[in-house]
Amino acid sequence: MKFLHYMLLLFGIALCGNCSDYLNVVPDGTATLETAFSNRINSEKFFYSCYNYLPNMAAAFDYPGLIAGGDEIWWDVDNNMRNNPGARIALGQQNITDPYQNYWDGSSGGKRMWIGIRDCNIFLENIDNVPDITINEVVRWKAEVKILKAYFHFFLMQLYGPIPIMDQNIDVSATPEEVRVYREPVDDVIEYIVHLVDEAMPDLPPEITEITTETGRITQAVALSIKAKALVWAASPLFNGSYIFYKDFKDKRGIQLIANNDDPSVIQARWVRASAAVKDAIDAAHAGGHRLFEFDKLYEDLAAETVLKYTLRGCVTERFTTNREVIWPCTNGNNQLQNWCTPKIYTGYAGTAELSATLKMAETYYTKNGLPVDEDPYWIYYATRYETLTNTLPEVVEVDPEADPEAVDPDAEPDLYTWHRHYIGSGETTAQLNYYREPRFYAHLCFDRGIYELMGYKDGGANGQGVNEELVIRNRSGDTHGLVFQDSHPSTGYFIKKLVSFRIPTNTQEPAPYRFSMPIIRLADLYLLYAETLNEIKESPDSEVYEWVDRIRERAGLNGVVESWKYSSNTDKPFNKEGMREIIKRERLIELSFEGQRPFDLRRWRDAEKYLNEPVRGWDFQGQKLEDYYQTRVYFSDRKFTYKDYLWPLRGNTITVNSNLVQNPGW
Repeated sequence: MKFLHYMLLLFGIALCGNCSDYLNVVPDGTATLETAFSNRINSEKFFYSCYNYLPNMAAAFDYPGLIAGGDEIWWDVDNNMRNNPGARIALGQQNITDPYQNYWDGSSGGKRMWIGIRDCNIFLENIDNVPDITINEVVRWKAEVKILKAYFHFFLMQLYGPIPIMDQNIDVSATPEEVRVYREPVDDVIEYIVHLVDEAMPDLPPEITEITTETGRITQAVALSIKAKALVWAASPLFNGSYIFYKDFKDKRGIQLIANNDDPSVIQARWVRASAAVKDAIDAAHAGGHRLFEFDKLYEDLAAETVLKYTLRGCVTERFTTNREVIWPCTNGNNQLQNWCTPKIYTGYAGTAELSATLKMAETYYTKNGLPVDEDPYWIYYATRYETLTNTLPEVVEVDPEADPEAVDPDAEPDLYTWHRHYIGSGETTAQLNYYREPRFYAHLCFDRGIYELMGYKDGGANGQGVNEELVIRNRSGDTHGLVFQDSHPSTGYFIKKLVSFRIPTNTQEPAPYRFSMPIIRLADLYLLYAETLNEIKESPDSEVYEWVDRIRERAGLNGVVESWKYSSNTDKPFNKEGMREIIKRERLIELSFEGQRPFDLRRWRDAEKYLNEPVRGWDFQGQKLEDYYQTRVYFSDRKFTYKDYLWPLRGNTITVNSNLVQNPGW
């Protein structure tokens, strides 16, 4: 009978324009539900299928946090990659006729998120009836699926703002009008996410103990992190009611869809709530055994600089079994993403890295003194950063055996070669921009004549005596790692080393990526979110704010914020809320670079118009000679990111079919 009702409902919907196309939340396959939940084995399959709707963070052109951001990762716009959804968005071609990365309808690179929510509801409605399953399994599985449902709502909210809240599936006896749901206010969506997390929390495990079989499953720390991130979005400028552009954003019921207020106390209360939620997530992560990653060196003579670079890459590229910084890993494969970022190091493979970091990102990282390149008066290369410099071997100086050893200044700056011997090839020439930079610059990026550390190569160790020669990247046209053919080259001159495991083999002819899981959430993200929220709720920054930023900086080999800014051109910056806000933002943009976070941060801060309208620049990859290669080149300058781009558009036909929906402002 249910199946008959379902078919009649679909027939009725078809008469009014096929409303099911816009939001498929009416369960299909009703006749097969009895089979799906007839026993534990089938139910477990259905349970894991709910996880399959998680967006793939390693899908470069389909995940909104990667290529679509448009100012962090770039590619050759003249090759066939330009036709991918993320590339279309980066090029400013988003539209309402057939939106790219359409996660609402499940097209053009977007997953069918509403189907994922529907399946979660089906699971919750039926799992209690399975005969051969333990009560403990039922309780835990239901809790995990509730968190998946919360995350799916959160993900859609990040893209579209106000969305329908689908706590239950639409009944099979619903009328066509009941199927036409409304978008609910962002604040209501966030409260729903919080409610789901609070409801599920007691039934979730504090940590994953069966790592080989349960990696990627949801824990208390994962759930509380989702809640924290949702509340941070509620407090951030895009959704906290301060954005005047949304003051008239209402649906056809007259309901305000994004908060509209100018009361600072209301915004302050949002930050207070978000701060408490982030701290709860951090405490749960610590209780679950999560900690900042540090590489456990294998060789006694491995240079300290290389150990640190392995640490700063490994916090992303090491597997969950040893990398407890990752709170929630994305278990989708990332082989293609790694290949697109890897230099041509394979003898039988003609291609080379096709995704590269923009020159803007190279300039975002700090100097060795932990300061922005334009705020460090002791970094003498700022004005000449696009000119070149040779990492010259030091002159051999005869040492007088009778000289007073105390006459040598122990704090004297090491010579150019000594400081860079694990960063830039000996005797090689590269841009001055690449000299005396912070360790994350060398861990996350590689450049022409830079050293690319891999476990298959030893870098010479602490005493400079290695088994193999160091791997120096040579990236000018005609070089080993440079332009191969027009459709295969690193277009900006900066390789994204951060997304390539240092464990990839170096003795194979074809690419052989070392599989790891991209982090959906890692501990460093929470630390910096906590610093951000604390800074917003305090009258002025204090030691508690600095502590959580400094934990990240210390791991990165830098002094703390206060100590570093003593030597800046803006010494007061860490001591006022606005200055510290800027410092925290930059720390996030560096620490979480290339991990799919930047485009979301820029949007929730409402900074995207500032960043995404700047030209995409890099070195001239076609240059063979030194003077030709080191010319800054503009690769794209026509993108026009405006207020409307802060929210993804709904497809025009979706709104036509469901007249209760309204389009996002500006589209």
